[in-house]
Amino acid sequence: MGIGIWSLGFNHRNYNKIMEGVLIIDKPAEWTSYDVVNFIRRRFKIKKVGHAGTLDPLATGVLVILLERYTKLFKKFSSEDKEYEGTLRLGISTDSQDADGKVISQREISSVSRDDLEKVFAKLKGKIEQIPPMVSALRYKGKRLYKLARQGKEVPRKPRKIFIYKFQLTDFNPPDVDFFLSCSKGTYVRTLCHDIGEELNCSGHLLKLRRIKSGDFNLDNSITIEELKKMEREELEKRVIKLERFSLPK
Repeated sequence: MGIGIWSLGFNHRNYNKIMEGVLIIDKPAEWTSYDVVNFIRRRFKIKKVGHAGTLDPLATGVLVILLERYTKLFKKFSSEDKEYEGTLRLGISTDSQDADGKVISQREISSVSRDDLEKVFAKLKGKIEQIPPMVSALRYKGKRLYKLARQGKEVPRKPRKIFIYKFQLTDFNPPDVDFFLSCSKGTYVRTLCHDIGEELNCSGHLLKLRRIKSGDFNLDNSITIEELKKMEREELEKRVIKLERFSLPK
């Protein structure tokens, strides 16, 4: 998971009061994290808007948005643990490890049982190493991996240490497996799904994902895009969260 900050100069004559703090957005599917940032920045004429912890277009749920000076605290917010609800689809692997990718293999799943799955889930708990997917924003010799992947290239990636606090199978309705996941920052959930498929020799990819918590923030704090479209600046300001425990840089 990555972070992003974008800024644009605006004429603030009609917006003398700077709006700064944290917004929790319930990101819809098919929107990128940048789409949300760009929408808020332009809709409410806020000079600096950032996000702490990218959600892929397929994913929905908690996206932490930082306004003005709070963008300088992105490392604090992006390092928080996360919680997800998702669905793994067995039998199919894709080049992106999720449902947005191109199918690269299909295998039989009739021999896979719930007990088999629970054993693999249990093996993935605790401190583990994970090889990031090619379709990611990490860099290799200065180039984004996803750009290299679009060129049909695959390059070596160093394993990254992550921590899985809880990984629970919540429903098994073949070919779909619903799960709950609590994990550290930097965890690629689609890679977990891909690896489970490989471990069971049946292929697999991430079908759906919803982030339900990031650090102290959950969906109870969130605002939908449809709500934002109807809000005026004054209304939005009432939903901005200010956190006194952080010392803001000038």
